[in-house]
Amino acid sequence: MPPPPGPRQPVPPNAWPRPGVPPYGQLPPPRPPRTTPPWWQREGVVSRLLAVAGVAVTLTGVVMLLVLAAQAGWFGPVPRVAAGAVFSAVLVAAGIRVSGRAGGRVGGIALAATGIAGGYLDVLAVTTLYGWLHPIPGLAVAFGIAAGGVALAMQWRSQPFAVLVVAGVAVLAPALTGDLALIAFLIALMAACLPVHRRFDWPLLQIARTLPAVLATLWAVADAVIDDPVGDRVPWILIGATVIALLGAVGVVDSVRRRPKDIVATVAFGLATVPLLSMPALFDRPAAAVVSGITAAALLGAAALTSAASLRIPLHTRATAAVAGALALLATCVSVTADDTLPIALLAVAVAFLAVGSQAKSLLAAVLGTAFGVLGTGLLCTLANIETLTTQRLAVDDLGFATAVAAVLAVAAAGLGFRCLRTVAPNRDTGADSVFGVIAALIALYATTVTTVSIGVATGAEDGFVAGHSAATILWMAGATAALFSGLRLLTRAPAAAKVALVAGLLVTAAALAKLFLFDLATLDGLVRVLAFLVVGVLLLLAGTRYARAFAEAAAERQEIAAERQE
Repeated sequence: MPPPPGPRQPVPPNAWPRPGVPPYGQLPPPRPPRTTPPWWQREGVVSRLLAVAGVAVTLTGVVMLLVLAAQAGWFGPVPRVAAGAVFSAVLVAAGIRVSGRAGGRVGGIALAATGIAGGYLDVLAVTTLYGWLHPIPGLAVAFGIAAGGVALAMQWRSQPFAVLVVAGVAVLAPALTGDLALIAFLIALMAACLPVHRRFDWPLLQIARTLPAVLATLWAVADAVIDDPVGDRVPWILIGATVIALLGAVGVVDSVRRRPKDIVATVAFGLATVPLLSMPALFDRPAAAVVSGITAAALLGAAALTSAASLRIPLHTRATAAVAGALALLATCVSVTADDTLPIALLAVAVAFLAVGSQAKSLLAAVLGTAFGVLGTGLLCTLANIETLTTQRLAVDDLGFATAVAAVLAVAAAGLGFRCLRTVAPNRDTGADSVFGVIAALIALYATTVTTVSIGVATGAEDGFVAGHSAATILWMAGATAALFSGLRLLTRAPAAAKVALVAGLLVTAAALAKLFLFDLATLDGLVRVLAFLVVGVLLLLAGTRYARAFAEAAAERQEIAAERQE
């Protein structure tokens, strides 16, 4: 009889062989290679493809039953409509039944989605193709069918179900109707999908419910512009575009307050505003200005109001509303101005945005103000180009009080833009400060010249052109002196700000001297030229004296500090 086994001895940590580890020098056995089955053998791929194809083909058949049968005179209107309704109801019932069986989810979704979309198309045909229902009850019935489909999709927690219904209706509805009726039924479909986003993050449905109504409205706008821009349908298109924008706003608020990172909802909202932004194309200038102005006020007001932290609206949504409002405001400026006054409107808007950005430390307002400022300054430079400023005949013809006002606003926009940089981004790089300071100074120099020359020629005086250039040179040097004095005052307290001011002041000084000797000396004459040289010379003497004294004081202060440290 064998002796009973003794207790198991523990394995030392460095003993070989260790369980599951091959001995030293021996490689582990190779793992069997993973084989990826082809796409047509993967679980669910083929079934989903067949389901989508089945939905498309079946809905096409429903539309053929409603349209082609009517064109060919097959059956009668009542049998065609009744057959479509019964067929849709049977598909929905079959989908609900199949979905409860093992492996029947894909088939159930496809069948039910086809039935609901078919029922929606059947109501659309009854309302628009046959005219049996007034549009209001027809829209109500269609909305009820779509809402029922959305409720079923929410119950099944299936985004593909909802997307199939919306996409099926959107693709095939144009075969049954067009223009205003199509827009109305797509808006009803869009509204029926809104409750989904309170519970589920379904990004594909966000786009699918918005894009069809947007495209249909844009098509109607283009058709109205080409065909009959003053027809009776234009107010209805405007109403449709407004409703689409409102539904987009409601949808994005419902989504982003629960999911702040929902970028797709913001994109859908941006798409929903596009038809409303295109509406001024259908009206003459006064009416277009009213439409775009109201749109701008609503969108910019919404962006401003939703900036409150208690509303929990993320920045990307507020930025989308603000950009859309800025585009509408741009359309308003174009509608209410002429070519020579458009820079005034753009630069006035730029000044307003930049003032808000500087006061509220709003990067968004600063960016929008900069965009309007660039547009307005670019147009001003086109009207008052270098050739116009240096040629008296062209200046008399093209410049006036309008360009003078625009130039003053350009100077204000340049100054506010630089202030916004220092306010919105306090922890900025001083190199960037210097670059933006130089850009602002160049804009201010050019705009100052435009202002003085425009005022000079607008007065109608014989020497107004040369007097304007003389005043411009003096103002250049005065601005340079002010910048140098400001930089010298900040030399010890704020070295970074002092550097920016001194660099800008020295550059403007160089520009003023270059203008004085290269242009004014050859163009100006008489007392005007003498006055320009005298004033610029005195300012240079003052600036040089103050510059030397400031650096001497700074050196003395450093010596005193060093002596105190040695003691």
